[in-house]
Amino acid sequence: MIIKVRVIPNSKRNDVVSRIGSILRVKIAAPAVEGKANEELCEYLSDFFDVSRSHVLLRKGERGREKTIEIIGRTEEELEEVLDTIP
Repeated sequence: MIIKVRVIPNSKRNDVVSRIGSILRVKIAAPAVEGKANEELCEYLSDFFDVSRSHVLLRKGERGREKTIEIIGRTEEELEEVLDTIP
């Protein structure tokens, strides 16, 4: 499954803030320096979607706040169920 993510770095804690259409807004505690926020985002999303870290792939947006993430290892239905829990 491909998802779009809007990252808010330098937050107090990691958290999925909201879902606007197909875009997730995610707060990440790491600063946007030297890929730290990207790595922490992928680790957080692997926990959030309950998949291995190697199943969360950053496809686009390495340097911007808008990112395209691919999540593999679970069915589309399982991932949609997780997304439906987001207010």
